[in-house]
Amino acid sequence: MFRVGTSGWQYGDWRGSFYPKDVPQRDWLTFYADRFATVELNNSFYRLPEKAHFEHWRDQTPDDFIVAVKMSRFLTHVRRLRDPEGPVDLFLEHARGLGRKLGPVLIQLPPRMLADPERLSATLERFPKTMRVAVELRDDSWFVDRVRAVLERHGAALCLADSPHRTTPAWRTADWGFVRFHEGNAWPPPCYSEEALASWIESIAGLWPSGAEVFCYFNNDSRACAVRDAISFAGLARRAGFTPSRVPAAEEVHVSA
Repeated sequence: MFRVGTSGWQYGDWRGSFYPKDVPQRDWLTFYADRFATVELNNSFYRLPEKAHFEHWRDQTPDDFIVAVKMSRFLTHVRRLRDPEGPVDLFLEHARGLGRKLGPVLIQLPPRMLADPERLSATLERFPKTMRVAVELRDDSWFVDRVRAVLERHGAALCLADSPHRTTPAWRTADWGFVRFHEGNAWPPPCYSEEALASWIESIAGLWPSGAEVFCYFNNDSRACAVRDAISFAGLARRAGFTPSRVPAAEEVHVSA
């Protein structure tokens, strides 16, 4: 199953493009969750929300809604994976406020952090074995067999990141997947073309069987491209024989040129 959503939901330029102008910002998550079945929470990277905020988001969304949560940069960018026990435990204490709506945790490493398989392994060891963890690696030094073995041993998914500025190897390191779409090359920017999205569906199909759960998030939020592309991606996946999670109708989003 393809779980399709966007990386965040609180973008001012989505007002009028996706969110009706008469819907107040406090109701945007409810509006979003009625149309999508999953979202990636990004603000937890910059500042860890209180557990009460996670509980509020849990209560605002339907029973089948899933939230992928981005790990705090305190662990990844300040400590650079050193001594992960405290940051991971605190993060999980707060994020568990989502209850069963807590989905994968995304660990995004800094772009110039050199590979350190031991630190990565110690970090992944701190998470419960039942929790899904995806890792977005942004320095080429990580893309070696030793690191791949660490991910496979812990059942962590390598985040397949699509960006014109870097290339991620097509590693399947877990029986589930995690894909992030950062920036397309179509018009208007940063939107994706249908050809690019169809190519990604082929790639995913080549890595995972049709019944596998693959989380796909669009991070190209400008001009509401993320919403438009998520809808297109889900439609293409459905036509290719896959089952995507719910998305809005195409006419519900208007991308400005």
